[in-house]
Amino acid sequence: MNKPLQDRVALVTGGAQGLGEALCQRLAVEGAHIVVADINLDGATETAAAIEAQTGRRAIAARADVTNEDEVAQAVDLAIATFGRLDICVANAGVLIAEAIETFPAEKWRLVMNVDLFGYFLTAKHAARVMIPQHSGTIIQINSKSGKKGSYKNSAYAAAKFGGIGLTQSLALELAEHNIRVNAICPGNLLDSPLWVNSLYSQYARKWGITEAEVRQRYIDQVPMKRGCTYEDIANVMVFLASDQSSYMTGQAINVTGGQQMD
Repeated sequence: MNKPLQDRVALVTGGAQGLGEALCQRLAVEGAHIVVADINLDGATETAAAIEAQTGRRAIAARADVTNEDEVAQAVDLAIATFGRLDICVANAGVLIAEAIETFPAEKWRLVMNVDLFGYFLTAKHAARVMIPQHSGTIIQINSKSGKKGSYKNSAYAAAKFGGIGLTQSLALELAEHNIRVNAICPGNLLDSPLWVNSLYSQYARKWGITEAEVRQRYIDQVPMKRGCTYEDIANVMVFLASDQSSYMTGQAINVTGGQQMD
């Protein structure tokens, strides 16, 4: 039985680790061949090798700093040279730096915008470049609930993610005539991810004078469904948006927040 993404070709930025790695793995499980694009080429190579060993799908690695147009273009060109087409592009690469506005270093604010918004633009630009002649394709941005609602002392990230939704909607309008769909996924807090487990819990515990377990519970209590977002939650929506089941959907920013964000 064919899988929903059987023999399609997918490129994922930031695909070497964390959420990006999980998305690459899931796309392969659903039948796609994978281009793992990441600034960390060694990590991307390891992820690609694991995908091939575990799923039997073809997978290659490409170095791609998403703020460098030449590297993004080369990653897309590698996909075409290897597989002959590009069907799915997942713009996942991102950074998060949170600071109070009066002390936020300008170069760090600019870095977040460059990776999270400008990097999405470059990724979508070069995906569209090869999808337009195909007259098919789907572009998916991994956005955030911070793209829907302001984020406390997190202005750069929220600004970039709000901009990402505007870019998603604009590209959806522009590319519809080419049979290319563009959508975004807005996850809630990934409370079991390395970012939280290895960094944020301890930072917030020190800041608030409470335990790491109490920090986690504070964030769970904000979610109507009383749990954090998981990689699988995001991957489920990604597969739907990448497949023909969502063929009449474009320009959408889908919340995956357990009810925490509802518009």
